[in-house]
Amino acid sequence: MSGDVQVRFCERLGVRFPRATHQVVIFEREHDAQRVIDVLPKRLAKYGLTLHPEKTRLVDFRRPDQRPVGQSRPGTFNLLGFTHCWVRSRKGHWVVKQKTAADRFRRALKRIANWCRQYRHGPVREQWTALKRKLLGHFVYFGITGNFRALRNFRLRVIEVWRKWLSRRSQRAWISWEEMLRLLARYPLPQPRMRSSPVT
Repeated sequence: MSGDVQVRFCERLGVRFPRATHQVVIFEREHDAQRVIDVLPKRLAKYGLTLHPEKTRLVDFRRPDQRPVGQSRPGTFNLLGFTHCWVRSRKGHWVVKQKTAADRFRRALKRIANWCRQYRHGPVREQWTALKRKLLGHFVYFGITGNFRALRNFRLRVIEVWRKWLSRRSQRAWISWEEMLRLLARYPLPQPRMRSSPVT
């Protein structure tokens, strides 16, 4: 990048900008990134747009083997529900891994817990049918290569939540883990399903 930083938008009449746009811009040199982030708020302000102060940041995302000796570990960033970070592949190469972001994991689990609490008195078969759909929807979005552990953990936590609220249907409705395993044998919840690439 040379000369002035140019940030261009389509400026014709009738153009509508989305209310929220997520974008990652990658630079080879740090000073180029700094120049763009300095000018971008001013450019957006001309169109009545702003950058979210807590979600806009510079991240040093160089591979660990390309960082100066003594520097801290490489940064990570969250985008579209995934945390992006560097890890070693099975062959020893550095690769970017996407895993379920912690806040998205907690939010999804909380929604299911609230649903189980609200419908704990419903027929078990109907609860099972609904939970299957919720898990499959989660797996469709988050089921990417390298994220199997998070999906498996999510499924286990959903089972724990379901058992908790089934046990609170009445004062004598407590369900042991042995009974829960028998219930799952009759009403099995789906196992994680993997895709090849993240949702774009």
